[in-house]
Amino acid sequence: MTLTDPLTGDTCRIIRHRSGLEIRVTELPDFRTASAQLVTKFGAQHIRYRTKDKPDIEKLPSGIAHYLEHKLFENTDCNASELFAKLGAHDNAYTDYDRTVYYFQTAGAFPDALRVLLDFVIHPFFSAESVERERGIILQELQEALDDPADVLEMQLMNGLYHAHPVRNHVLGTAQSIRQITPELLYQCHRSFYQLGNMALCCAGHVSEAEILRIADELLPDHAEQPVQTELLLPEEPETVCARHVQCSMDVGRTQFMIGFKSPPADGPERLRESLLCLLVIELLAGDSSPLYLRLLDRGLLHDTFATDCLTGTGWFAVTAEGESDDPEAVCAALCDEIARMKAEGIDEKRFDDCKKAAYGDAVLGMNSPEAAADAMTDAFVLGIDTPFARTALLAALTPADAQDCLMRRFDPNNLTVSVIAPL
Repeated sequence: MTLTDPLTGDTCRIIRHRSGLEIRVTELPDFRTASAQLVTKFGAQHIRYRTKDKPDIEKLPSGIAHYLEHKLFENTDCNASELFAKLGAHDNAYTDYDRTVYYFQTAGAFPDALRVLLDFVIHPFFSAESVERERGIILQELQEALDDPADVLEMQLMNGLYHAHPVRNHVLGTAQSIRQITPELLYQCHRSFYQLGNMALCCAGHVSEAEILRIADELLPDHAEQPVQTELLLPEEPETVCARHVQCSMDVGRTQFMIGFKSPPADGPERLRESLLCLLVIELLAGDSSPLYLRLLDRGLLHDTFATDCLTGTGWFAVTAEGESDDPEAVCAALCDEIARMKAEGIDEKRFDDCKKAAYGDAVLGMNSPEAAADAMTDAFVLGIDTPFARTALLAALTPADAQDCLMRRFDPNNLTVSVIAPL
């Protein structure tokens, strides 16, 4: 299948390899660099699931997806990062709530780097000694996260917004859950979620589709294995927030806050569209060119460290605003007043048009690198969307009426949480 961006003419090829792996390729011959990402639909929220052939519920320790990410870059002889470094490639990996991604960027030796990526991720090796050694590393990483105000602020917010959803748990897990992880559990997760039919290889930049397919033929099975059909089990989540205000004290110079609006989740293309709408609406409400933001600056209630975002995943959806303020509740009250005013008076169509043009330009420029193109292909795969060029098409179609509808549905002042970190 060939997909074309009507704006830039860039193409994305989607091939289902005989092994079951989905391969997505965007050739950008004008670039000297190349990027590859290998993604699986397995993340921090996958702690309760069942398979089609076993009715019993499988329960996993929180943080196991991240633990597995660490261990898959190591085998009996060396670790993948050493081999990538010898090839002059920069490698890394990350775990989110709905995915784990392994990637590299290189200005040369792309074929050899791709062989390293596929070999390490698809052929696991876990010994009791190596798993135990990694446990200490991950416990130290968790402690560093718990000492990071930005991490604590967001986790506090998620615990305030959600009653039961796994997004309440840190991606790294807890000290207790990390100690429960064994080689057997890691192998179980790899068998269940690292099936090639549950994964995609996304390559962009100075790459050749024919060469990528040759390497896939060389390293991957010549037939698709019988898939282990897994069903993610999420607990029932009330529509209301768990707590209106959550607060702790840390060694920070100024009070930090994060406001989150909880609303119903969305999936697939609708999730992308709703995210884009919410980003436009929160920009209209409190972006750095909005009247509210300027008023809050003038009153000294905000400082220049202020940002808005939309955080979403399977079974959860939140729009956020965060910054530093001596009076976070006053900021929250002013934001709620602005929401009420905009709901009553309607969206300013001129400002909407300006914000939409800026977002559209960012979306176009955001695809102008191999890394960004690979990111877009990975996001599309996880969301179940064919085209990685959907963002610009969706943005182009949005109207002030869509934004007004989004404002009414997803910005409820009675369904928000304020997370605060005060100085010790």
